[in-house]
Order: sequence, then structure tokens, then C-alpha cells
Amino acid sequence: MKELNLKHEAKRYGCAVLAATIMALNIKTFVRAGGLFPGGFTGLTLLLQNIFQTFMGIAVPYTLINVLLNSIPVFIGLKFIGKKFTISSVCVIVLSGLLTDIIPSQPITYDTLLISIFGGLINGFCISLCLIGNTSTGGTDFIAIYFSEKNGRDIWNYILCGNAVILTVAGLLFGWDRALYSIIFQFTSTQVIQMLHQRYKKHTLFIITKEPYQIYEEIFKLTNHTATRFEGIGCYTDEKTSMIYSVVSTEEAKYLVKKVHEIDPKAFVNIIKTDYINGRFYQKTDY
Repeated sequence: MKELNLKHEAKRYGCAVLAATIMALNIKTFVRAGGLFPGGFTGLTLLLQNIFQTFMGIAVPYTLINVLLNSIPVFIGLKFIGKKFTISSVCVIVLSGLLTDIIPSQPITYDTLLISIFGGLINGFCISLCLIGNTSTGGTDFIAIYFSEKNGRDIWNYILCGNAVILTVAGLLFGWDRALYSIIFQFTSTQVIQMLHQRYKKHTLFIITKEPYQIYEEIFKLTNHTATRFEGIGCYTDEKTSMIYSVVSTEEAKYLVKKVHEIDPKAFVNIIKTDYINGRFYQKTDY
């Protein structure tokens, strides 16, 4: 168990360091070159930096603004979500900020459309990497997780409104072309996250097998989900068989299929994408 926890934490902080580094490089090579404003606290930090620099002639470090903005979300994370999750997220916030301030700007291209697309792809990958490692990039992630896990409320529409306000202010102050290209950046980033992050996606397993008890034990051991067993008769063979019904996450489904065929090589598995469930369902938090 101790070794398993050590591996889990190594994965968490490995993802945190890698994501923070790539995020900083993305800001210095793509985002700054295009004058874009990503969503969330990163976009708000860049917007405030530009306002201070353009209208007041003050060069405020990225880290200072980002850490100050994240102070309240970090408090929420420590108090309501979990220390391990929050501390690793703070590492992402601080490291990405310091690297953004230290690394010199090295624009790869000045084509704003290319910057919007590839910058968005990289940004989405970084956020997904954090989520896979059970950490986050901070900011709105803390707020969204708090409301979804503790109160069962989805506040992404409010976060979207917040991003719209950031883009509106950016458009009014620095030109609407930047704001519109930033929408492409955010949309691309969101699509990548939806594609890579499987945590909240569910699949229903229908497993026809002659080893129902062993397979159920494996499902419960690996996922902490229970299952329902149906008894039936195979129409072709006219032999008695069992069907196991269970709902698991997408990541768990991939691993379970391998285990099922190790237990019963002749098992027939039907996997169906599940869009919505209602009732008691165990959701791992790992926070």
C-alpha cells in the first residue's frame, strides 16, 4: 500500500512539473506572440499584466498576479477538497508562473490563427495532463471541483460567463481580433480536454460469462463498484450462462476488459457509452 501511494504521488507531481513547464513554454512561444487571452485565471493574469503595462507603464511579474488571484481558490482547495490535490496544484501555479517570468520569449510563428489552434492544443494537453495526474492548474478548477463534488452543482456555465467578461474587456481595450482569436484558442483547448480526460466519462459493461463470481470480485476490487448478475441460457449452445451488468469509468473499462479475458477467455463483453446515470454511484476523488 505504501509503495502504491508513493507511485501515485510520483505520478501526481511528475504530471504537475511537466504540465507547468509546457504551460510556461506555451505562453512564451504561442500565447504572448498572438496577444491571446486563455480562459480562467491564466487569461485574467495576462489581461491584468497587459493593462498594467499598457496604461500604467508598470511591468508586473506574471507570478505575482497569478499567485494573488489563486489565493482564495487555494484556500477553498485546502479546506474543502484535499491537501494533496491542492498542494500539487500550488506547485503547478508557482512553477508555471516562475518559468513564465524566467523563460525568454521565443515566438515560433506570428500567424495568429496558427497560434490560436496550436496554442489551444498545447493548453488543453497541459490541463488534461494535470487532471490525469489528479492535480490541476488551479483557479477555476478548484471552484468547479468544490461545487461539483460537495454540492452537486455544475458551475461551468458561470465560468464560461467569466471567460466571456475577460474576452469582452480584452476586446474593448486591445482590439476585437485578439478576443475573437482567443475564442478559437479556448474552444480548441476544451476539445482536447474532452478527448483526453476520461475521469467523468462512464461506460456500461455487459459481460456474458461462466465465471460470474470471479469477474464480479475483480470489478469490485479494481473499481469499488458493485454489479448485477443475470442468469440466462445461450440460444445457440442452449447452455446456462451468466451476464454481469456494471457501470464503470472509461479508464476502468479498458483495464477491466483485459482482466475479464484473463479470467474467462471465452467471455463476451459489450461496452456501451453511458451519458447519464441517476442513483448511488461511487466516484473516486483521489484528492
